[in-house]
Parts: sequence; C-alpha cells; structure tokens
Amino acid sequence: MNGEINRMTHGFAVNQQLHPTDVSALGAILDATSPLTPGALREHLGLTSGAVTACLDRLERAGHIRRARESADRRVVHVYYEPSARSVARDYFMPLAEATARARARFSEGELTTALRFLAAMNEELAEVPPARH
Repeated sequence: MNGEINRMTHGFAVNQQLHPTDVSALGAILDATSPLTPGALREHLGLTSGAVTACLDRLERAGHIRRARESADRRVVHVYYEPSARSVARDYFMPLAEATARARARFSEGELTTALRFLAAMNEELAEVPPARH
C-alpha cells in the first residue's frame, strides 16, 4: 500500500514539477489543524531550516502555498495551502480516494475498526524506531 501511494505521490510531484520533499511538505501543510510555521514544518520533515526555506520558495513560486505574517509579532510566518492548488491536488488524487472507498466497502465496520487499531499501533511502534545510522 505504501509503495502504491508513494508511486502516486511521485507522479504528482513529476506532474507538478516538484521535488518529493515538496509533496511531503504540502501533505503536512494540508493535514495541519492550524497554519504551520516554517519551524514546525522543519521539525515535522526533519530538514534543516535552509532546506525548508528552499522548499517553501519552490512551493510558493509554483503557486501551491503562500506565506503570511499575521500576528502581532511580524517575525512569525504562517504557511497556507492555496485553494487553487488544493483543487489541483484533489483532482489528481481523486482516484486514490475512490479506490479507498471501494476497498472500505468490502469490510464491516468491526473489521475496519480492527484494521485501524492495527495501523495506529504500527505507527506508534515505528515512531519509536530510531533512524538508521550511516
């Protein structure tokens, strides 16, 4: 499943002339419950501040995001996913959403609850595994 989702994500990156890291950043921005700061995005992606700045520059030039200084502290920057870019992503990933709905329809609520518990447990366990050292 991860391989197929990665294949689609890579295809979106190629289609939009983005780097795979840019697509990961877009996902984080889209999933955030409140506007992200570049620092929060850096922490989420595990990148340097320079790499996040370059990523945000590319995404802003491509029209996917906008940065805004909205708080009383003008040093604080928030990152927003542009509505027109959301539409592009929604259209591209609609087949994934439709495939998910078809797969879900094959299972009872109880089975889905068990599968969700398993996937949540896997995420918890994998979050504890340290990155490989080279």
